[in-house]
Amino acid sequence: MKHMRAGIIGCGGIANSKHMPAIKKLGLTDLVAFCDLIEEKAVAAKDKFGTVDAQIFTDYKELLKMELDAVYVLTQNRAHSYITIDALNAGKNVLCEKPMAKTSAEAKAMLDAAEKSGKILTIGYQNRYRPDSIYLKRACANGDLGEIYYAKAHAIRRRAVPTWGVFLSEEEQGGGPLIDIGTHALDLTLWMMDNYKPVSVMGSVYKKLGDQTETANAWGDWNPSEFNVEDSAFGYIKMADGATVMLESAWALNTLDVDEAKTSLCGTKAGADMKDGLRINKVQYNKQVVERPELDPEKIRFFDGSGEDPDLVEQQVFYNAVMNGGEVVVKPEQAYVVTQILEAIYESAKTGRAVNF
Repeated sequence: MKHMRAGIIGCGGIANSKHMPAIKKLGLTDLVAFCDLIEEKAVAAKDKFGTVDAQIFTDYKELLKMELDAVYVLTQNRAHSYITIDALNAGKNVLCEKPMAKTSAEAKAMLDAAEKSGKILTIGYQNRYRPDSIYLKRACANGDLGEIYYAKAHAIRRRAVPTWGVFLSEEEQGGGPLIDIGTHALDLTLWMMDNYKPVSVMGSVYKKLGDQTETANAWGDWNPSEFNVEDSAFGYIKMADGATVMLESAWALNTLDVDEAKTSLCGTKAGADMKDGLRINKVQYNKQVVERPELDPEKIRFFDGSGEDPDLVEQQVFYNAVMNGGEVVVKPEQAYVVTQILEAIYESAKTGRAVNF
């Protein structure tokens, strides 16, 4: 199979933990260019994941002058929009890490650039490729749940605040858990519902634990003086067809009800949740029934040869789209709506009023 020539912009945590290992394992893409503001990071990435003659850059605009099939934008959230737009305008297909952008205006500009350039733009919502997500999406698309009129998007951690990089910086990231992990849960929920028409949003955003010390945090105590984003946020979203979505997100919350990148759906024929594995609840033969699908990775395949690792499937989908004219699963129009809703939750929390679309 013909290999894809690609460049990496941003050689930090998400590049090293998710994208580059999956690209290398899949073996269909040659990483021929690496860019990072810290040159040593780009060099280390090249040494581990790049071709022998891969080039190193500290200025992404220089990287974009190369002949490349695709570019991965894996920077802090603040830089997603302008780097992606420049890459699209340079004739490159782009996979941008989530969230799409800090603001809906930036996301819309990315969407416009993709449409104008005719190039592919997709966003890194890899949780769509999990076995439970794939199964539930098929059930929803088949109408097994009926009309889904109430849903919850779950992104709750008890004590797992990321203390590295720029996660605690509002300027660099645009927010805390809402834009970091809440975005995954909301994307998953809207995708299952196939519902992208919000009409109003109410939000509450809290920083109640960020100033504490001796936190028992999973990655060590955070520095309160650097913690300038929320530690939890919640949203109430009303859709045009009358459906309601509740979004809960937290890096630190005094609760034992912990779930991340999960959804609960309530329809007219059945309901579903990912609380304890995938469960589908319904009434059958006048009895309440709970189904637990067998999701053994050996029995369910999304793409032959890719296995069940969502990170691998994400790379396979992008490769197929760029090199074979396939469809992307995460469409930028969908990611744009996710960004609109996240922004509206922050805005509603500031004003104390609903944001109407």
